[in-house]
Amino acid sequence: MRRPVALIALTVLAVAGCGDSNSPPNAGPSTVPSSSVPIEPTEQPTDEPSPATKTPSETPTATAPPTKGCIDQKLQALTLREQAAQLIMTGIDASGMTSAQRSVVNGQKSGSVFLMGSSGGVAHTRSAMAAVTTAATVKGVRPLIAADQEGGQIQRLKGAGFDRIPAATVQGTWSSSKLTAQAQVWGSQLKQAGVNVDLAPVADVVPSSLKSQNAPIGQLNREYGDTPDEAGRGVQAFVQGMRQAGVATSVKHFPGLGRVRGNTDFSAGVVDSVTVRGDADLQPFADGIKAGASMVMISTVTYTRIDPKNRAVFSPTVIQGMVRGDLGWRGVVITDDVGAAAEVASVPAGARATRFVAAGGDIVINAKAGLTATMVDALVAKAQQDEPFAAQLTSSVRRVLTLKQDHGLVSCG
Repeated sequence: MRRPVALIALTVLAVAGCGDSNSPPNAGPSTVPSSSVPIEPTEQPTDEPSPATKTPSETPTATAPPTKGCIDQKLQALTLREQAAQLIMTGIDASGMTSAQRSVVNGQKSGSVFLMGSSGGVAHTRSAMAAVTTAATVKGVRPLIAADQEGGQIQRLKGAGFDRIPAATVQGTWSSSKLTAQAQVWGSQLKQAGVNVDLAPVADVVPSSLKSQNAPIGQLNREYGDTPDEAGRGVQAFVQGMRQAGVATSVKHFPGLGRVRGNTDFSAGVVDSVTVRGDADLQPFADGIKAGASMVMISTVTYTRIDPKNRAVFSPTVIQGMVRGDLGWRGVVITDDVGAAAEVASVPAGARATRFVAAGGDIVINAKAGLTATMVDALVAKAQQDEPFAAQLTSSVRRVLTLKQDHGLVSCG
């Protein structure tokens, strides 16, 4: 059954309205290839307007979280450049940083990193990620470390200690309780390896008639089902299992890649001329939010029936209107890759970051580590020249720090 998003939003309100919340593609080339969980809400950041809809925060870590004032302390302590760097997720090798990548992460203090290529098992990854944390930590703020650990052809981390994860099309045939239990196991393996974010699950709905033509999702068996209800059930179960393991998740790729043909990592001019605002196929994203997802990832496709002038990652209509408005999401919004993706190659690197933040987004995934300084420079320059943008940047940093606080990555003296 397909439910209109108006009803979806009411459902999110009903589930998430009990408390305040603070609220990633494939991060890198896409072709590389229920039991309920109690919701632990946290308070909404004080500089944000009171949300019309409230969503669950992440499960807290075992350590006692810092006090609410800690985020304000960090915002005051971080320079403008350090704040801007919190909004960049820099791509590094999963087996460990190259010397060039180490120079970038250490020099720029990237707020997050994501892993590309393949790793050498849990023990090797844990050692490599300890070096990442040392390089990226700034003033008691540690990095988000993310991987694409969906399953099937999209599993970055393999080797000793990592289960081989089946494709989402297989996961979608399991009961919700089985998928939640398995996702908790996979999430625990990520935690042991020093990885705290899984850029999953895929919430895109691929109609069965388009599966063989849909390059980014259908051809790679990344979808949980070909109806909104089927996809939403898998998304919820996966998110809940990862939450139980203490791993952040990102429902992706809003407002959906299920109806396109081209893969934005390798093709430009990818367009969806079908999806509309309030589309029934947006249901799995609302389901993921209700289950406690940590982030919503935005695609780089242009949706002509929603905002024909802007790619989704640069669209205030998509981010402010649909994600933050229609779905009531107050947490972190993250891009699909805008570093190496062919779809955005014609957009100056700095503008990819500033346009996303101006549209209401927070974390910029950048597969080309060498572009990190350019993106940070652009954010700083625009914030110095544009007071409304500077306020947006501060709000974005607050959301990122709040997510980090929820995962024990912020230390206050």
